[in-house]
Amino acid sequence: LVHIRKLAYCSLNAKCREIEMHKRTLGNSSLEVSALGLGCMGLSHGYGPATDTQQAISLIRSAVDRGVTFFDTAEFYGPYLNEQVVGEALAPVRDQIVIATKFGFAVGADNTKQTLDSRPERIRLAVEGSLRRLKTDYIDLLYQHRVDPDVPIEDVAGVVKDLIGEGKVKHFGLSEAGAQTIRRAHAVQPVTALQSEYSLWWREPEKEILPTLWELGIGFVPFSPLGKGFLTGTVSAEATYGSDDFRSVVPRFSQSALQTNQGLVVLIRQIAAQKQATPAQIALAWLLAQTPWIVPIPGTTKLHRLEENLGGADITLDADDLKAIDVALAQIRIEGERYPESLKERGR
Repeated sequence: LVHIRKLAYCSLNAKCREIEMHKRTLGNSSLEVSALGLGCMGLSHGYGPATDTQQAISLIRSAVDRGVTFFDTAEFYGPYLNEQVVGEALAPVRDQIVIATKFGFAVGADNTKQTLDSRPERIRLAVEGSLRRLKTDYIDLLYQHRVDPDVPIEDVAGVVKDLIGEGKVKHFGLSEAGAQTIRRAHAVQPVTALQSEYSLWWREPEKEILPTLWELGIGFVPFSPLGKGFLTGTVSAEATYGSDDFRSVVPRFSQSALQTNQGLVVLIRQIAAQKQATPAQIALAWLLAQTPWIVPIPGTTKLHRLEENLGGADITLDADDLKAIDVALAQIRIEGERYPESLKERGR
C-alpha cells in the first residue's frame, strides 16, 4: 500500500535533510520503491539527440535528492549509453536505490539494427554487460524487454531464476507481455512486475492485463504515463518531429491524430484547473489512483519537469473524480495507433 516515510538523507552534495517520500510495493514482492520512478530512456534514446552526459547525471541525481528511489533503463537504450549514464549517476547511492534494466534485443555491429534475442546465452551476456555499465554487482529488477517468440518463456524465466540464485539479479520482470505469457513465466519464476504502456490515452491493459496482475500479485510499472509527452498539454496540433525522434513514425502523432486528440488535453486541463495542478500531474495522479501496486515511470530531460511530475504523487483523485473522468473519457475519440504497423504486435 501507499505510505509516507520520513527519512534522513544525505544528498550527493553532502547536505543532509529530512524528506517525505511516498512509497509503494510492487505486487506481493518485497520490492519497495518510490511511488513515482524515473524513466531514463529519453536521456539517451528515442526523443532526439542524447542529453549531455553531465546534464543527464545531474538530473538523475536531482531525482535522488527529491526522494526518487526507482530508476529504469535498458541495454537497448542508446544502445548501451543509458546504462552507463545511470550507473555513473547512481554509484554513490547504490545501496539506497532500485535499478531496473532490460535484456531481449541483439544489437548489430553498427548499433542500428536491433533484433529480438532472448536465448539463454544472450541473456547471460546481456546481464554481464549491464552489471559492468551500471557499476554494480546486482540488478534489482531485470525485465525481458520484449517477448521473443523463438524462445519459450519458460526457458527465459529459468535463466533469470538461475541468475537470482547466483545473486546477480533480485527480481524478475516482463515488458509488454500478454496474460498467458505472464502466467507461464510466473509458474517458473515469480514475476515481480510487468512494465507496459498505460495512460489516460492507452487503457488497453484494463481489459485483461490488470486483472491478471491482481490475481497473481504482480506489480505494474506503466511506461509512457504521459503519452510520450502528449498528456502534458505542451504538444500542439501542429507539432512535428525529426527522424531521430520516435514520435515521427507513431500514428498517434500524425497531424490529423494530434488535431483530433486535442479533446483529451482539453479535458485534462479542465480537471487540472479544478485541482490547482498541471495536466501532467493529473495524468500521473490518475494512474496512481487505479491500484496501490502501480508505479509509473515518467521520463524527462528537464529539472522543472521532474519537479512537476513528482508533484503528481501529492494529488488525490477520489472515487467521484475517477468516475467523472471515466464518463468524460467515454465521450472522447482517440485517433491513431500507439505504434507503427511493423512494431504493433511485437512481443505479445
